[in-house]
Amino acid sequence: VVETLFMLLTEHGLLFVTAKMLQHLDNVIDIMICSSVVSSLSFLCTIAADRYITIFYALRYHSIMTTQRAVTIIAVVWLTSITSSSLFIVYYTDNAVIACLVTFFAVTLVFTAVLYLHMFILAHVHSRRIMALHKSRRQATSMKGAITLTILLGVFIICWGPFFLHLILILTCPTNPYCKCYFSYFNLFLILIICNS
Repeated sequence: VVETLFMLLTEHGLLFVTAKMLQHLDNVIDIMICSSVVSSLSFLCTIAADRYITIFYALRYHSIMTTQRAVTIIAVVWLTSITSSSLFIVYYTDNAVIACLVTFFAVTLVFTAVLYLHMFILAHVHSRRIMALHKSRRQATSMKGAITLTILLGVFIICWGPFFLHLILILTCPTNPYCKCYFSYFNLFLILIICNS
């Protein structure tokens, strides 16, 4: 929104910006976009961890996850996201930055998948113990859990995967014509990330 607003004001002559100011504005907007990407992934992990604690430590949940801890976690996620994004934008030409982002995505995906899979296994074990009551109900519960897990991880991969494939292709084949064709869909990848949120 900020970028579009500045573009409209500049195009209509309502705002005069020098090339240096435009570069600084572009850097700030890039940091905002990168921060939102990193924080979104971090918060998806945080939500998965919160759900995990809710299920496995249900009786102690309110003593583990206090309001103060929740606020601290939110502040730490945002501060870390803004700091790392600032470094990423400053050193954006370095391939190590892209490798860090790809690694962060992979770790996030594995962490989230492991937590949700463990929660699904627990739900499946509980439903098997209730099997004596209604066998069909157990199968329906297991199927519902499997569908939910598939949707959670599937949507995550569908929405975030193309963006990180884009980053991987920048590292592996930046001049290949097929890769360049894929690069042209960058805005679509950002829209998919927004849709996941």
